[in-house]
Amino acid sequence: MVVGGILQSSLCRPSSVSNYLDIGASRVFMNFSTRNSPKTGILMLNMGGPKTRDEVHDFLLRLFKDRDIIQLPFQDYMGPWIAKRRTPSIQQKYDEIGGGSPIFRWTDIQGEQLCSRLDTVCPHSAPHKHYIGFRYANPLTEDTLEQMEKDGVENCIAFSQYPQYSCSTTGSSMNAIQQFYANRSVETNMRWSVIDRWCTNSFLVKCFADNIRNELNQFPKEKQKDVFILFSAHSLPLRQVNRGDPYPAEVGATVQLVMNELSFSNPYRLVWQSKVGPQPWLAPATNDSIKGLVQRGRKNIILVPIAFTSDHIETLHELDIEYAKDIGKEVGAECIRRCASPNDHPLFIDALVDVVSNHLKMGHRCSEQFLTNCPMCVNKSCFASKKWFRYATKKF
Repeated sequence: MVVGGILQSSLCRPSSVSNYLDIGASRVFMNFSTRNSPKTGILMLNMGGPKTRDEVHDFLLRLFKDRDIIQLPFQDYMGPWIAKRRTPSIQQKYDEIGGGSPIFRWTDIQGEQLCSRLDTVCPHSAPHKHYIGFRYANPLTEDTLEQMEKDGVENCIAFSQYPQYSCSTTGSSMNAIQQFYANRSVETNMRWSVIDRWCTNSFLVKCFADNIRNELNQFPKEKQKDVFILFSAHSLPLRQVNRGDPYPAEVGATVQLVMNELSFSNPYRLVWQSKVGPQPWLAPATNDSIKGLVQRGRKNIILVPIAFTSDHIETLHELDIEYAKDIGKEVGAECIRRCASPNDHPLFIDALVDVVSNHLKMGHRCSEQFLTNCPMCVNKSCFASKKWFRYATKKF
């Protein structure tokens, strides 16, 4: 079985994280200092990840206490218990990918390149400055919001880094923003707008397609047409899907457009990873799909992280090590490769610029789709959040 190219394909990229670190904190400091009074702040929202193994427990604690993403009985008790119990094993996984998550570094790179381009293409809203707001890791969304208010940001764009909307990801980040201001004695001074989804952006689609072509070219020419493409996205509890969460449909939309860009050159399926707990989630699972395909003679596979825009533990460990390497070896796969995450791919930076610049030029501050609750929504935080954003995006 060929596995040597898997980790190499995901870690040895142009403009890699290591290169970013080499140029040092001075570049970051200089860019931040030149935008200390931005007219427009781009709040880049994501789940985040622990930078070091020492941050793993607090990351898990915040995650397992968030009812927007995981609902547990007696959550205030069970959440801390699960976080403490799982910390050692998750720390071990981070040790195996370098000691921490690179998601902050990638998001910072993306934000710097985005704002540099925006200053040129959208001078009317310049200067632009990116801010990072993570749900479960530093910098936390709440701390970033406080900093933005102190910086005197005039316009704030809440920009979800999840291209496909889900109540448990983008929705949770938006709920955190509303809760921050609900607990704050002073109203926001910023003029708000929201980018809540961008799953069909043409540059995003081209980026995924380009990365897939690059991986296909690593296979022998005579085998390329038979390589099976598995688009893998984070799974979701069926209970949430049945309430009307649009996530599965939006992930499917991205997959269809990517395959159209590839002229449907290869067989493919959409599969789901990272299930937690015994309740039914979206299926088929990525690991089960790999086993099933290999058993049926499909021994050459590409894994595509279709719902992730930056490398983190679910690409670097779950896909690269647990699935491509370990399961691949277990079932006798010939070659399993993982397609690169968008990271700092030029087409992905084009996607970010395209999404935000069009948002600024159109002047449409919040989509009605975001402001509309799922048909069977029972989340009080979600109702409060959408009410606040309807007000905040019309305040000035």
